[in-house]
Amino acid sequence: MLRRLDELYTEYPFYGSRRMLAVLRRDFAYQINRKRIQRLMSVLGLAAIYPKRKLSQPAPGHHVYPYLLRGVQIERVNQVWSSDITYIRMQEGFAYLAAVIDWFSRFVLSWATSNTADAWLSRDALALALSGKAKPEIFNTDQGSHFTSRLFLAPLIERQIAISMDGRGRALDNAFIERLWRTVKYEHVYLHEYATIGELRSGLQTFFHHYNFHRPHQALKYRTPAEVFFQDKQG
Repeated sequence: MLRRLDELYTEYPFYGSRRMLAVLRRDFAYQINRKRIQRLMSVLGLAAIYPKRKLSQPAPGHHVYPYLLRGVQIERVNQVWSSDITYIRMQEGFAYLAAVIDWFSRFVLSWATSNTADAWLSRDALALALSGKAKPEIFNTDQGSHFTSRLFLAPLIERQIAISMDGRGRALDNAFIERLWRTVKYEHVYLHEYATIGELRSGLQTFFHHYNFHRPHQALKYRTPAEVFFQDKQG
């Protein structure tokens, strides 16, 4: 049932426990009550988009920044980067995936996986993205404790990168990376049954290379993220 619940949430992130219950009762012959669905959603750290996932709750005392991108036209590479964390279904249990994406090109700049969803996972993905010469004008995340922590924010502050955070419960403020998660899961994760974190990392390495360099995007006029990212930088 956890697998089906994971699939439903990926496809219908606006569904709360009531709608999940209605769908799952059709899928399974035996009776399921709402308390069980709520418990399973809690295990996965899920909630409907309003409010967003439990991963998106700031920790007490952490600093929250305003959302800077409402009405802003995304016109160039390195104008806006964003990051998020999602869970990845495995044969037994779940792992966590963090990624950094360039909004204009959809190019995945970096990613990291772990058995735990802590601030170090987000920091590892950010450090990889900032390891070269490039940096964004604005870096956007949600208000989760991973992203409001000093550990994560320090590299952005040191580089004088403007920090933007989604409004509470507004997952669509970070829609580009939400779409990336759907692509990762439907085009890769759901097609494989990874048993170990090592196997997962190897598989994701292959997937993200294909995503960046070989997968055309309709929104990019059927160019790949790499074509847009590197050509725009040269221009």
